[in-house]
Amino acid sequence: MFTYQINDEIELRLLEVRHAEQLFNLTDKSRDSLREWLPWIDFTKTVEDSRGFILGTMQQFSRNDGFQAGIWHKGELAGVIGLHGINWSNKSTSIGYWLGKDHEGHGLMTQACEAIIEYCFTELGLNRIEIRTATENKKSMAIPNRLGFQQEGHIKQAEWLYNKFRSFCLWNGERGLEESVRKNVTGEGMKNTFLRLFVYHLILFQTSQYVESKAKYT
Repeated sequence: MFTYQINDEIELRLLEVRHAEQLFNLTDKSRDSLREWLPWIDFTKTVEDSRGFILGTMQQFSRNDGFQAGIWHKGELAGVIGLHGINWSNKSTSIGYWLGKDHEGHGLMTQACEAIIEYCFTELGLNRIEIRTATENKKSMAIPNRLGFQQEGHIKQAEWLYNKFRSFCLWNGERGLEESVRKNVTGEGMKNTFLRLFVYHLILFQTSQYVESKAKYT
């Protein structure tokens, strides 16, 4: 098992197929609160849907196009954080995240974001990180503000979600921001951790594809 330990209680793990049931249960338990902000909730109806999502994230990671990591708190899956792809030409990316309703109020997401920011700037050599938050989602907006991101503006009526348009705030963090969060990031360097994870998940993804292919034709 490959993990990145943030502190004694919080760790990040790249999602694996074996986490599908835990991920679905967390999603299902928080369905009402998540549905207000996330468009994919209604399409996540079974464990197989969560499994399909995880396979997609493994493929994303194998392309070196970002990753999705589970946030574990005291040994329990609490949420997910990841990158929405990486624009290598412009050295930029964006962070997305969500947290189960029973895990709010412990500072988990702020600490997870700090670790990802440190990794993106220091190890990946990126120059810009964006976070988009719904203008009405005050809890989500508090995170980039707390992390020192600058609010660049609003994207009006950008998403049609459950019979109404949502507007977003665009937050920008640039290289140098990692210095302010580095003091809170502990544990083994994320570069070595994710290099090993890259090889491990590439093999795991290829293996899962082979197994599914064999099952299809037997």
